Amino acid sequence: MKIIHFSDTHLGFSDLDAVSRSGINLREEDFYRAFSYIIDAILEEKPDFVIHTGDLFHRPSPTNRAISVALEQFNRLRAADIPLILIAGNHETPKTKALAPILKIFENYENISVAYNQNAGIFRFEDIDFFALPHINSQEQTLKELERIEEALDLNKKRVLLMHCSVGAHYLMQEFGEWVYPKAKEYLFGMFDYVALGHWHGFGRVGKFQNVYYAGSSERTSSSDRRANKGYVVVNLNDNLEVKHCQIDLRPFVEIVIDVNSLEEELREINKEKCQEAIVQVVIKNLDISKSIEIDNSYIESFFENAASVKVKREFKDGQQKSIEGVESLTLESFFYEHIKSQSASQEESKRLIERAKKLFFEIEESSSDIE
Repeated sequence: MKIIHFSDTHLGFSDLDAVSRSGINLREEDFYRAFSYIIDAILEEKPDFVIHTGDLFHRPSPTNRAISVALEQFNRLRAADIPLILIAGNHETPKTKALAPILKIFENYENISVAYNQNAGIFRFEDIDFFALPHINSQEQTLKELERIEEALDLNKKRVLLMHCSVGAHYLMQEFGEWVYPKAKEYLFGMFDYVALGHWHGFGRVGKFQNVYYAGSSERTSSSDRRANKGYVVVNLNDNLEVKHCQIDLRPFVEIVIDVNSLEEELREINKEKCQEAIVQVVIKNLDISKSIEIDNSYIESFFENAASVKVKREFKDGQQKSIEGVESLTLESFFYEHIKSQSASQEESKRLIERAKKLFFEIEESSSDIE
């Protein structure tokens, strides 16, 4: 029996200011492309089942475009008669009861079994049972659902457990709203042929457990995530468990570190082929205030005309200033715009606030000229 496991596709994610040829946010389109690539691979592999372990969408209220992409791609699985088991992750789980769970839209799909709303789903097929535990905000509810799963186990059939959580590494959990799998219930892993996890964005087996795996994400959600092992997992439930990670092609991410004291020389020596259609982060080190003011981002960007996006990060000498990303000059106006970008919840909010700020700065300039 063959199963394909993928996770954390974060449809609707957007970042940077770059726009694709289609007129939408470049990174948003990259996430749709990765999702489509995995569906293509599934149709080629022809597995018996497909499982997605959470964070299908990046937000509890995704855009119409993100929803349309999900529906279009899942319809391809339905046309191929491939069953899909889907659970909610923390990103798409509403924080309030006033907001309806987005995964409810898949309830009436013939080939989709979906678990959301902080309740476990038990989906039984002829030769295999899937126990689907979505993101849960309450530890008490988690224990209750795990007990219900344990009572429902049929040891005469294949069994797969799906969860969106952290197994172990409790001390690393800082993101609001996550939950950690209780240590007291780790013995349950031995009762399953495969435990499929979502939430961590890197593929890998979990510690001492031979059958517990994170599929990882389909794309990078931050510039600090340099891992290239994005893709999907092919699981064969034969006499022995076989797990194979299949990597997909991503837009390249290139970081170039330049010492300000040799700025011109290092910029001229850049390998432009490596930066073709890449997301480039240029780190300028050993800056002081005066040198930073002299360097415009547009000048740095002019050396990367074939890159998809260029982000400039400035690192100041010790004791002068912490790193500032994307600052062209240290004027109040430009610094304020960068602060808005860093604090905004979305690109749309950032644009709206910056436009408002620009009007305010313009009004201040006008009043100053009137006084003069």
